[in-house]
Amino acid sequence: MADKKKRFKSLYSFLNRVMFEKAYNDLNKNASAGIDKVTWREYGKNLEANLLDLETRLKEKRYHARFVKRVLIPKGKNKFRPLGIPALEEKIVQWVVREILQSLFEPLFLNCSYGYRENRSPRQASDALWEKLMAGRYRWVVEADIRSFFDTIEHEKLLTMVEKRVNDQALTRLIRKWLRAGIVLENGDIKYPEEGTVQGNIISPILANIYLHYALDQWFERTIKPGCKGQATLIRYADDFVACFEHERPATNFYKNLPNRFKEFGLEIAEEKTKKLKFNRFERDSSESFTFLGFVYTRDISRKGNHIVRRKTDKKKFRNKVQDFKKWCKENRHRRTRWIMEMVKSKMRGFRNYYGVSGNGGSINALIWHYTKILFKWLNRRSQRRSYNWDRFNELLKFYNVFSLRRLTCEGYQLNFLSCLA
Repeated sequence: MADKKKRFKSLYSFLNRVMFEKAYNDLNKNASAGIDKVTWREYGKNLEANLLDLETRLKEKRYHARFVKRVLIPKGKNKFRPLGIPALEEKIVQWVVREILQSLFEPLFLNCSYGYRENRSPRQASDALWEKLMAGRYRWVVEADIRSFFDTIEHEKLLTMVEKRVNDQALTRLIRKWLRAGIVLENGDIKYPEEGTVQGNIISPILANIYLHYALDQWFERTIKPGCKGQATLIRYADDFVACFEHERPATNFYKNLPNRFKEFGLEIAEEKTKKLKFNRFERDSSESFTFLGFVYTRDISRKGNHIVRRKTDKKKFRNKVQDFKKWCKENRHRRTRWIMEMVKSKMRGFRNYYGVSGNGGSINALIWHYTKILFKWLNRRSQRRSYNWDRFNELLKFYNVFSLRRLTCEGYQLNFLSCLA
């Protein structure tokens, strides 16, 4: 793998029973069934014979990509995200191919890329950006958004990129089958995509990373950065990225050239979400804020009078968390109290682990206040009689060690909430 220009042969031979069994054991056991309606447990009842048959069909080139069932996942108010659910055997084979591609392309991927890579997370991408802004001399930021990225990837360009490391036509043909597999829509119609890769396919994240590695990362590192005066850096998580520059001219050039660069790869910039902004510690009053991976980044002054970059929870993400918790409480209020409390602790722990950064304690306290109020409401609606008053409810939270509470008046909370999310 040390030779980054080497192309590898005989990769198709890795599609065997041993790898299929590893893939099967790694799959989500409770995931929804695809168009074949075969669940993980049903397939495992005759696992050895099923995997042998799958291996035989692949070797004899009798394997056909099955239709993908599409479902719509709510995404904000009156918005939905299309998600594909492949058949179980499709998941197994895609798992193996994903492992092959990851091992081949991981040495090529740059440090600026954090999405869908082993031992890398959104929080690490956010921390890396914060550290660069704190330590570097960056005064200009370009935040960008790609319109319908997964739906606009050009198949032939993607396969050409894959072939930079894969010298096995059988494996390339298999990937092509998945890209062109029919999608069963909600009304029963079948759509055969000419571009894009289905979100929900196990192989889609690594294909997206490969595409943006050549379309964006490598271009920035080899073309944009060497031509910049001063510092320049890029941080990308999947299709969400931010570029930072020391001087305005390089930032302007990048901002102007980005749409043309993406046009070469069939991609389009969402102009309403893409902008160049000033982010200068010495001109803090005229500096703007920007959002990346759920955090709002702003220039600020610390209590000691030092220039700092402050991260706070994005208001939209905060509202979504509250609405999701409200819906969850309504649907699960009939369950046992212990189960509910453990789940609340788990949800709160996840929020703290991600958003628990210096200077963002106000949003965590605000979320605790919302969660407490919602939980109190729905636990009291489990029967016709009111189960808890506030004293008993506080004792319940203390017993299960859910979170420590401070009694806040509504007016006091509003002032605290507005200040912490301003």
